[in-house]
Amino acid sequence: MKIKVGFGFDVHQLKAGHPFILGGVHLDHHKGAFGHSDADVLVHAICDALLGAANLGDIGHHFKNTDEQWRGISSLILLKECVKMLKEKGFSINNIDAMLCLEAPKINPHVPAMKKHIALAMNIDEEDISIKATTNETMGFIGREEGVVAYAVCLIQKER
Repeated sequence: MKIKVGFGFDVHQLKAGHPFILGGVHLDHHKGAFGHSDADVLVHAICDALLGAANLGDIGHHFKNTDEQWRGISSLILLKECVKMLKEKGFSINNIDAMLCLEAPKINPHVPAMKKHIALAMNIDEEDISIKATTNETMGFIGREEGVVAYAVCLIQKER
């Protein structure tokens, strides 16, 4: 059995008048993430972790922000495509561990719904997904609510 680890990172600006989507869940907040797709930093970090573990490049390589077919698209669709690419290379996904860094809103009440959406998109158990959140203690662009950051690691495997 071959086991591989992947790491993903994503960051998006927060701007008034934009929806705030994290883990496929629309959060009620006065600012939202700005980007070409739905700017779901959590899902983007997971995509990069998966793609990296399978040596498939990164999310920007497969879903260019200059391609209009991806404008406004749900990042869960991108995640499904990433999972499909892994399966085509013979990999299965063991688990995901993700961390969000933002000042507000509070994430904990939304974690079960996020896990449900991500698990459905990846066709894995919710128990194989961990989502945590922290603040930046009001420091820097995160502390000023100018942006949101997500980190993710994954473990994938394939039979030799």
